[in-house]
Amino acid sequence: MATLDQKSPNVLLQSLCCRITGKSEAEVAHQFQYAVRVIGSNYAPTIERDEFLVSEKIKKELLKQRREADAALFSELHRKLQTQSVLKHRWSVLYLLLSLSEDPRKPSSRVGNYGALFAQALPRDAHSTPFYCTRPQSLALGYSERGAGLSASVGTSGISSLGVYTLNGPTPTPQSLLAGQPPQSAAGAAQPLGSRLAWTLPVSCSPSSALALPAARPALGPPAPSTRVVRPRRDGEVSEAALVRDILYVFQGIDGKFIKMSAQDNCYKIDSKVVLCKSLRDTSSRLAELGWLHNKVRKYTDARSLDRAFGLVGQSFCASLHQELKEYYRLLSVLHSQLQVEDEQGVNVCSESSLTLRRLLVWMYDPKVRLKTLAALVDFCQGRKGGELASAVHSYGKTGDPQMRALVQHILSLVSHPILNFLYRWIYDGELEDTYHEFFVASDPNVKTDRLWHDKYSLRKSMIPSFITMDQARKVLLIGKSINFLHQVCHDRTPPGKITPASTSADTPKDAAELLSDLEGAFQEKIDAAYFDTSKYLLDVLNRNYLLLEHLQAMRRYLLLGQGDFIRHLMDLLKPELVRPATTLYQHNLTGILETAVRATNAQFDNAEILKRLDVRLLEVSPGDTGWDVFSLDYHVDGPIATVFTRECMGHYLRVFNFLWRAKRMEYTLTDIWKGQMCNAKLLKTMPELSGVLHQCHILASEMVHFIHQMQYYITFEVLECSWDELWNKVQQAQDLDHIIAAHDVFLDTIISRCLLDNNSRSLLNQLRAIFDQIIEFQSAQDSLYRSALEELTLRLQYEEKKRKREEEGQWGVTAEQEAEEKKRIQEFQDTIPKMRSQLRILTHFYQSIVQQFLVLLMSNPDESLRFLSFRLDFNEHYRAREPRLRASLGATRGRRLSNI
Repeated sequence: MATLDQKSPNVLLQSLCCRITGKSEAEVAHQFQYAVRVIGSNYAPTIERDEFLVSEKIKKELLKQRREADAALFSELHRKLQTQSVLKHRWSVLYLLLSLSEDPRKPSSRVGNYGALFAQALPRDAHSTPFYCTRPQSLALGYSERGAGLSASVGTSGISSLGVYTLNGPTPTPQSLLAGQPPQSAAGAAQPLGSRLAWTLPVSCSPSSALALPAARPALGPPAPSTRVVRPRRDGEVSEAALVRDILYVFQGIDGKFIKMSAQDNCYKIDSKVVLCKSLRDTSSRLAELGWLHNKVRKYTDARSLDRAFGLVGQSFCASLHQELKEYYRLLSVLHSQLQVEDEQGVNVCSESSLTLRRLLVWMYDPKVRLKTLAALVDFCQGRKGGELASAVHSYGKTGDPQMRALVQHILSLVSHPILNFLYRWIYDGELEDTYHEFFVASDPNVKTDRLWHDKYSLRKSMIPSFITMDQARKVLLIGKSINFLHQVCHDRTPPGKITPASTSADTPKDAAELLSDLEGAFQEKIDAAYFDTSKYLLDVLNRNYLLLEHLQAMRRYLLLGQGDFIRHLMDLLKPELVRPATTLYQHNLTGILETAVRATNAQFDNAEILKRLDVRLLEVSPGDTGWDVFSLDYHVDGPIATVFTRECMGHYLRVFNFLWRAKRMEYTLTDIWKGQMCNAKLLKTMPELSGVLHQCHILASEMVHFIHQMQYYITFEVLECSWDELWNKVQQAQDLDHIIAAHDVFLDTIISRCLLDNNSRSLLNQLRAIFDQIIEFQSAQDSLYRSALEELTLRLQYEEKKRKREEEGQWGVTAEQEAEEKKRIQEFQDTIPKMRSQLRILTHFYQSIVQQFLVLLMSNPDESLRFLSFRLDFNEHYRAREPRLRASLGATRGRRLSNI
């Protein structure tokens, strides 16, 4: 005879069934078959496998029975057993012993013992109520609180909840389903499930019928008379039992004998040739819808489960659908078991314990509703992945049905779990491992380090889940981007954990569900904390290690001409070089002059890091250009500060510098013109014929000085100083680097537009440059006038000096020939004066016409500050009297101003 360990598992299982029931091998055939199915099932009960907990329960049971000696003996034996390796599954053995000890108090009820054992073996899920569980009044197979491991309470999250609802509340249980309830007594209420099942089983019935969902008659009383009216069946008519069998196959998406899938109609239909009454046909059609819904969900999961490109979010969605289908299959397994028991025992379809279409319709109501929800969700999620898929699931949770909302929330917790893991790794470590492009933060590996902040990372707006706001998504992007910027650009080696303490991540779907339930609370706090800590640390590093604010002030002082003494002294030193043709300039000469100007002014006290970046730049040379046209200051930027001062920004600074440098040159030129007039005024008093020309020069110079002073005031104070003040306030209040970059861009855009350098002000800029050209031309004309006049004055003085010396020597002052020659030369000079006057008149007229056109353009400009500039330029209405268009524009503008007042 074979030893115990050499016997097959089937032989051991059959022996166990015989020992429990006390019957022979032939008599326990049904119990043995069911035990094989239970053990072979893939769905094991979700029970905490704690060996210590089970052993403690056994000892408590022994102590309750006042068997202290047995409890001590058990404890010692268990301790010795733990030191041996004889048993690998000690928890299973202890649990079996505990279950066997919880038999009913009456030892003669062996059927009850069997029911308690196998009711305990029924599977259940940890997160939801099983398919075959319903309310106590609906004949539930609930779990007991102890031995059997089943609870009479009903969950609402599993797909298998069988509570039947109508629009007005729970549907009452039919009286036919309530027949055969066991007698309720104080003792019976405390009995485990196996004992309660024993009450419902006839003595002659197979114990396997304990799994039948409808309750049987009490074994201790006479059977209650059935109130069902059985309709006589016509010849050839299909029996209801056969339809039930077909329906159970259809529930799994398998064609039955009479009910098959119609490809044309895309539904399960009963063959029209089948003889069947209308009520059964209608009921079968209603039940067959579950098979269609099941197929829809199953096809989606089968198609997507093996698709790796579907991503982690998609696989989580499929896993959640699998979980719901698993609960559905558990219910079907119970129904199949009941049907098999009925076939083996020959139970009549009219009996109270048999499966009928009406009972299936009642029990499958909630599963049908849940499958409809899953099928609709599958349809809505077609073609979606990642965050877009999570948004689709989240939108289905906005419903007033608490069961449907619980179902969708459970699915959403599984679907959002990978997204939240992506999010936490990104905001706490700066890591982005999004292989299938599911996360709403995208990374471009082709972007170089110098453009990391601007171009490397971006938001995929389509992948932002609907439960995450755009502000939260922007903060999430900035947090991870700041961490990577610190590591890769700033070369800061501070671990991310020291910048912001890492919070507990969503390790499980349950954690994700709890987080999603408080999006405006805990989730928002985590995002805000990481955002403020990381952004503050980044700004501190930029200001402390890379002098960001000092570089910003240096741009204002040098490229925007804010350091007045330095700019003036630089112009004085550069004037001899810049008046030369541009092709004759050498950059090293200009660089030396720049260093001289720095050492001679307050610029020498600036940080050495600032001064070494200041340099000279020569622009592209065009024919006829002088040094004034090609000279420019430059400021070298690199490293992290190049993120703020990008190439585009430095290009804007260069344009603004050239404009300001040209305007400053006009001021410098008019100063030279005024100095020339003041210095030569007394010298040329001896030449009264020049008084009219000189007066004309004084008037034109005064007009030009007034124009340039007003333009300089507008540029310096209304444009640069006001814009700079706004920029500095925004920089001081900035919460992250993006705020500084945005404020700096707005600052540059403002001065570009208000300095007439944008595309909309091109005509104004052309007129202004024409005015500047007239000032240069006027300087040349006046210099030529003074040069000719001073040469004539010198010759006259020389003639008078020569005449005086000859008279002192006692000779005639000059000869008649010399006097005639002198008069001829004076006459020639006097003949040039009308030409000079005419040239100045033309210059004045041309200048005034350009200014008038400039004022007309200013008055039609939408910028209010430019319209106010026109008032200052023509405060005495000098140009208005000459230009009709200007009168109309001024009148209309003043009318608008009065109406506004």
